[in-house]
Amino acid sequence: MRVGEILAVIGPNGAGKSTLFNLISGVLPVTDGTITFLGQPIERLSGRDAARLGLVRTFQHVNLLADLSVLENVALGAHLRGGKGVIAASLRLDRAEEARLLAEATRQAARVGLGDRLHDAAGALPLGSQRLIEIARALAADPVLLLLDEPAAGLRHREKQALAALLGELRAAGMSILLVEHDMDFVMKLVDRVVVLNFGQKIAEGAPCAVQSNPAVIDAYLGGVA
Repeated sequence: MRVGEILAVIGPNGAGKSTLFNLISGVLPVTDGTITFLGQPIERLSGRDAARLGLVRTFQHVNLLADLSVLENVALGAHLRGGKGVIAASLRLDRAEEARLLAEATRQAARVGLGDRLHDAAGALPLGSQRLIEIARALAADPVLLLLDEPAAGLRHREKQALAALLGELRAAGMSILLVEHDMDFVMKLVDRVVVLNFGQKIAEGAPCAVQSNPAVIDAYLGGVA
């Protein structure tokens, strides 16, 4: 990927998109080949170690601690940046570090538009806001590469517009973003480049307009989209 690029991975169900994400982010073990990030192999790193290098992801299904506040959930991402770790920080073993990380979590929550909901229980917020919490949590880990697994799923039109604007701002700031998404209208208006998978194989790659007119892509995927 290029610096400051939004790259989408699309394809029909079962194409291997989520598996690709899980391999890159260390959720699944790599049995063959090498994954390189910032010039070094990462296929043997845990998800936490990959996050410390700047590779951070969200998941297809919202994965929050529902009873904790928005701020506390976002702070879990900020803890990845700290030297003491989540347990030590949660036990207040280093109050200076805790204060710094909470300040970072506050900043990232505000960045995604949740600055006025910091102390609300995360589970009480609508799905769109919960997805924004996950993105804020990922941003609090200071990613170089942000992996988003279906970030627009379940969002209303206005929420999708706000998400697209946020991702555009992150790109302008130099962050690289890799996303899996089924909403083709959202994808094609936002991303710089598209990779299309089918049965675990790449069948096309290029600018959105080129991919949309590719006969192999139309046959495998886009032709079946209403």
